[in-house]
Amino acid sequence: MIPQARCVMGSWQPVANLRDYVSQHPPGVTFFLCVLSLALTFLSLGSYTHTHRLPNPDTQDWNHFLSSLANLQLCARANGTAMETVSSPPFGKEEVCGTVLLNSTQSPPSITHLSLWVPLAVMDSSDSQSLSDLCLHGTLLASQLGLTGNEAVNVTLMFSSPSVGGNSHACLSVSAPTHILPPALLPPVCPANEGTSSPVRAFAMEISSQKPSASQSCYSLQYTPDPTLTAMLTQKELGLASRHLIQVSVCLLGVCVLLCFSASLTHSHVRRYHSNGLELQREPLIDS
Repeated sequence: MIPQARCVMGSWQPVANLRDYVSQHPPGVTFFLCVLSLALTFLSLGSYTHTHRLPNPDTQDWNHFLSSLANLQLCARANGTAMETVSSPPFGKEEVCGTVLLNSTQSPPSITHLSLWVPLAVMDSSDSQSLSDLCLHGTLLASQLGLTGNEAVNVTLMFSSPSVGGNSHACLSVSAPTHILPPALLPPVCPANEGTSSPVRAFAMEISSQKPSASQSCYSLQYTPDPTLTAMLTQKELGLASRHLIQVSVCLLGVCVLLCFSASLTHSHVRRYHSNGLELQREPLIDS
């Protein structure tokens, strides 16, 4: 009597089906792992955003302004003229190393004049020694300082002697259109000057662009970022970002669950058993 075979396709074996799917569909498994990793990443970012303060990438702050200034090399001009890039704008008044220069025209209302005490140190490129009692003045473009637009910005840096406050800080005087300056979180105001020094007219260039000539005296700046000057996201903005990240992660986890459920329903092959139920065989596709 020929033993009869019976098909058991009706029984659901999720673990066996998942194991077969993993071994026979590597691209699908790779896609699942990518989606799962992305979901866990968004979930971690959402939790981190909910419990930590983060800087606002859409708001310019004074840390960005001063870091851009420190990336420039200031070189003194022998003839005492202003910078090569732009001419001095018609500002109403200009503070040069403790001396206020008045122009014949009044200051436009859109121009802001600031004197700020910032953590900037100056280094001489020739001997790399810190300097004090030095005053540098020049006119820069807003784009050179990490600001929007190409307006001219008058910048004066006065490095005090160690008796005043050490050479790790400098008095930065800025005259620029109000709309291009960082809006809030100003550094402290400069302390009272004990004296004035002769201004050194300087022009700026990128540190990596070219080397100064031997006849030029160039100075590089070192800036220590101040965390109190960083524009941070508000609690409302952090909550909104955290909620969106968690919502996206939940959706991706739902996709992972659907992928697992679909794989558990997939039969990799038809299994047939002999009538005795002890020996598992696969039905050959081609009769020998």
